[in-house]
Amino acid sequence: MAIENPKALFVMLLSNLRQREEHTTEILKEISQAAQDPDIKEALESRVFQKEQILSSLDRCFSLIGEKPMKVSDRLRDVFIEDFRRELAEIQSPAVRHLFILAKAKHLVQIRIGEYMALTTMADVTRHFGVGVLLEACLAEQLSFVERMRRIVRHLVGREIGERLAA
Repeated sequence: MAIENPKALFVMLLSNLRQREEHTTEILKEISQAAQDPDIKEALESRVFQKEQILSSLDRCFSLIGEKPMKVSDRLRDVFIEDFRRELAEIQSPAVRHLFILAKAKHLVQIRIGEYMALTTMADVTRHFGVGVLLEACLAEQLSFVERMRRIVRHLVGREIGERLAA
């Protein structure tokens, strides 16, 4: 599809985001399975649950603009999973594995944050203000998850330091 106007670009970017959100769900499920810490596992599983709401919001965006998602290629997912598996296999320390898992989850979400910011602006440019509301709500959930990951990392580091001091 040739991109000839802002709406066509918006549909393409929104399609990319929707597909990546689906793939992020798959990636988070795999990351969650690799997590041995019950707190991390619970946080990641809760995020997967939230993804269904996000996908529903993105579907509503397409409905509001009268378009359907385009098929797009997403090699990023394959590369991300491949690198994640390889790098995780090299990490021996359980505490470091936990930090790595959280860092990778946060990395994925940071990419999505940038996409949501760009699409929120595109919604305004294309005068789809209701879509902008939905996208900003999804963005808020992404930002909330990043903050939650930061707190979990602080908790894990504090626990690890406490254990080392006690030994």
